[in-house]
Amino acid sequence: MYATGNKKMLNMLILEILRKYTDEEHSLTQQEILKLIKQNYGMECDRRSVKNNVLSLKEMGYDISMENGYRLLSREFDDVDLRILIDSVLFSKSISTKQAKDIVNRLRDMGSNYFSAKVNHVSNLPELNRTDNKQAMYALDTINDAISSKKKIEFTYNEMKTDFKMHPKREEKYIVNPYQIVANNGKFYLIANYDKYDNVAHFRIDRMTDVEMLDEKVKPMKQVKGLEKGLDLPKHMAEHIYMFSGESIPIRLKTTANMMSELVDWFGKDFTILKKEDEDITIRLKCNYEAMRFWALQYGPYVEVLSPDNLRNQIKEDVKKMLEKYK
Repeated sequence: MYATGNKKMLNMLILEILRKYTDEEHSLTQQEILKLIKQNYGMECDRRSVKNNVLSLKEMGYDISMENGYRLLSREFDDVDLRILIDSVLFSKSISTKQAKDIVNRLRDMGSNYFSAKVNHVSNLPELNRTDNKQAMYALDTINDAISSKKKIEFTYNEMKTDFKMHPKREEKYIVNPYQIVANNGKFYLIANYDKYDNVAHFRIDRMTDVEMLDEKVKPMKQVKGLEKGLDLPKHMAEHIYMFSGESIPIRLKTTANMMSELVDWFGKDFTILKKEDEDITIRLKCNYEAMRFWALQYGPYVEVLSPDNLRNQIKEDVKKMLEKYK
């Protein structure tokens, strides 16, 4: 990582050694540091140089203890931070297996050798249902640049076919106004506006290929229905639980008090309890029509949609069709 033989680099070499071989519970003596400098970088130095360079690193702001040996007490990310980041990568379905392993290895290298030993088992986790789209990370980067630059993007949008391969949904490329990247259920989505319409649209980023930033400026959010006052992300995500596009509508539903944990998990606390009766509760919330349709079917035995009538009737038809299949 560093050029060897240059004494001016000694403080950085010592810092690298402290990062790899020490933490709050593990320290190194001066002699052990000298041995590692020789072993890892082929450089000779003395004990006084080690002490002087550690003092210099402390003056630069590094949290190094010199009591009972030398140890680096804090770093950019502690073990808990790194574990959270590693788990986030492992269970993200929007990046390929190769990319996930590469990111995990780099995150592991940011911790000490003792941390790396603790997370060795992550490489033995079973393969997740990850995307086959090798352009997904490039797409994320391009979209992020476009959002920062307030520029439109164009891309090919794909869908999975029975040959288990991605195929374009249409020959014509999509041109959209990108506003926000969000993560939902292990996948990355783009919150955007399709120029032909005035409403919000969602696109799975792992289904996007050939993403390019255009020179044309994005449509202002205030011209998009639902974003007139900007993007309230927590509210938007609660109303679009499956990332369906379309308007959010007022909904009344009846369920049980035992469902409160699930309700908060899916919709946050932005709903109103209208009535409590024995173990039943009636609530009011706003949600995307299609999202509520599938959510109500998912929790069918415990949920009854009371209004609006068109949604209630749609669920009735869905249940009838299901019953026909299971006769």
